[in-house]
Amino acid sequence: MLERPYEAYVYAYPHKTAYRPLDPKPLLTDVWRGEPRDALSFYTHVPFCKVRCGFCNLFTRTHAAGSLTEAYLDALERQAIAVRAALDESGPEPRFANAAFGGGTPTYLNAGELSRLFDIAAKVMGVGFGAIPLSVEASPDTATPDRLAVLAERGTTRLSLGVQSFDYGEARSAVRPQKAADVFAALDAVRAAGIPILNVDLIYGIDGQTPDSWRDSLATALRWSPEEIYLYPLYVRPLTGLGRLNVDQDAAWDAQRLHLYRVGRDVLLEHGYEQVSMRMFRRKDAPVIEGGEDYACQTDGMIGLGCGARSYTSSLHYSFDYAVSASEVRGIIDDYVATEDFGRAEVGYRLDADERARRFLIQSLLQAEGMERPAVAEPFAAELDLLMERGFLENVPDGRIRLSAEGLAWSDSIGPMFFSEPVRAAMRAYDLK
Repeated sequence: MLERPYEAYVYAYPHKTAYRPLDPKPLLTDVWRGEPRDALSFYTHVPFCKVRCGFCNLFTRTHAAGSLTEAYLDALERQAIAVRAALDESGPEPRFANAAFGGGTPTYLNAGELSRLFDIAAKVMGVGFGAIPLSVEASPDTATPDRLAVLAERGTTRLSLGVQSFDYGEARSAVRPQKAADVFAALDAVRAAGIPILNVDLIYGIDGQTPDSWRDSLATALRWSPEEIYLYPLYVRPLTGLGRLNVDQDAAWDAQRLHLYRVGRDVLLEHGYEQVSMRMFRRKDAPVIEGGEDYACQTDGMIGLGCGARSYTSSLHYSFDYAVSASEVRGIIDDYVATEDFGRAEVGYRLDADERARRFLIQSLLQAEGMERPAVAEPFAAELDLLMERGFLENVPDGRIRLSAEGLAWSDSIGPMFFSEPVRAAMRAYDLK
């Protein structure tokens, strides 16, 4: 516990590797009966990319032909019809408070396909684009003016661009081939499209990266004054391109990543950004998008469409199967495209009161603003006391607790502290393919 600073990026709890096939598979009508639906989150997963980066373990495949993307959208529409019918049958009319398109790379779809994706979400699911925050992920090679025009016209409020590094050598080391001129053109195109919030993703800890080259990437990103910048530590995970290279993952690499994190954090703070979490930095004068502050990807009441999407109710997280290797991902996508009946939850994890408390704690504690201690004190007192002793947690005069500056740096070790033993056991036993 707290031996190394980089154990796992906790973007959702429980992780998909804790999910198992549900037996029996519950009807979505029963899953959503009685669930709050006045402020649902909406997520659509597009599992396609032009190139799979060396560090990527996301559910995605490359070189998908137009016939496959069309068939995928056909299946997505069938799923949307089934999900909306289940929502209508199980309770009052749903209201969506925020939305996101992720992947993969949603902008792998061409402009016409993106328009159809919006139509499925708006006309079938009833998502009110233009009236709620919408975040869309993109890569530099797919952030083209015609695609961006569709996103802007349909109400996209945030565009997240996965740059990772502006240094050509570093990009090659991360197995992400890209030219700086293409990245610059994409950034210019996003600004020209008028999407209110630009986020730039950058990665530290790449082989050959130095504090000076890291500062250069940060300085280059700041030329476009992005409203948000995310700083991600590099992870080398099984079955990825880098994972097959037997990259050393030792204490020296931990120290390098910690140092680069602090360098990046300090640069952004000096340039008018505020820290929201270990990864997220927001420009202090960035526009406030109504409703955007409350979005969390694992909040109760999330509807996920697509074969890599999760959905969340108060007691069940569910999705389809998960894999990393190209052959397994292709098989799952093929099965999804061939599915006619989307009326049941397939794979998931049921959350009891203890698991819900752990999820709430992880979700709240890893944010820079912290949380009220009385909401979490008793069951996790020993872990919180340890964080206090290490100087990673501090009391705030208004009664909250929050991670210290060093605690935020160790977020990827602090989050896993609060995983339950059943979740840990399920993750250890998962046969990753």
